[in-house]
Amino acid sequence: MTHPRFEDIEAFVAVAESGGISGAARRLGLAKSIVSKRVTALERSVGATLLQRLPRAVTLTDRGRAYYERARSILGALDEASAEVRDLQGSLRGLLRIAAPLTFGTLYLGDLMWPFLQAHPQLEVALDLDDRIVDLLGSGYDLGIRIGPMPDSSMVARVLADMPLVLCAAPSYLDRAGIPANLDDLPAHACIGYAHLAAGQVWRFRVGRSAVEHAVRVHSRFVANNAELMRGAAVAGLGLLMVPEFVVAQDLNQGRLVRLLPETPPVGKVLHALYPRDRQGSTRVRALLDHLADALSPEPPWAALRRP
Repeated sequence: MTHPRFEDIEAFVAVAESGGISGAARRLGLAKSIVSKRVTALERSVGATLLQRLPRAVTLTDRGRAYYERARSILGALDEASAEVRDLQGSLRGLLRIAAPLTFGTLYLGDLMWPFLQAHPQLEVALDLDDRIVDLLGSGYDLGIRIGPMPDSSMVARVLADMPLVLCAAPSYLDRAGIPANLDDLPAHACIGYAHLAAGQVWRFRVGRSAVEHAVRVHSRFVANNAELMRGAAVAGLGLLMVPEFVVAQDLNQGRLVRLLPETPPVGKVLHALYPRDRQGSTRVRALLDHLADALSPEPPWAALRRP
């Protein structure tokens, strides 16, 4: 059995992360025939089938998945070693692939990142915004920004900021439907739900001095998979809304939405940064995370909107 060539391993990893030969060819700037030949050569050298080739898709076999995880780690370590040497001579260089929620990305993450990119003109960033939870490792991301609990223990997590939720509604809705006096009133109201949450129709609150968690099942008249669209529905007077504070901070400050039941606040979330363990020593990842943590401390920018 011959030793695998570096370019064959690189082609295989690109196919695994791109989901097919065509995507890998575009990523590597090569002809599809060359990528296909390199993957075949790798399979021959390791003596195993790594990819299941279907008419419309390419998937990893069990052996392919195991090989991909090791190969990706090795290629990542080589990339980081090169980056470390370059970084010792000046500013950060190379590419950072980042996944983040759509609404947080458009409202705040961009403004938080611009100074960092200006300070490191040789650094490249590819930012993908999607409210769905993506497979960071399988999709080749260096870093993911997520709101909520950390679902994957195989990733390294860093807390960037607390993410309080707020219950609110438009004055036009409250004039029509009445102001809820307590949590028991919520099931009678029209609400706006988040489609990506399996328990999107159950809202959780902190009650009493001991902050006991209390769950309330509500009726969602309107459900969407994007927080900005949900916010628009609330401003239009379609119902009660419970979202992270940053989504509606401007509306609360300017009176388009009204905060409700402040004495029983919703159970909050946390803004996390997640990254694969093979990126733990990455100078680029570490520098960006330090920048974001500093920018969000001692309080995030949307907190300033609480003050008149």
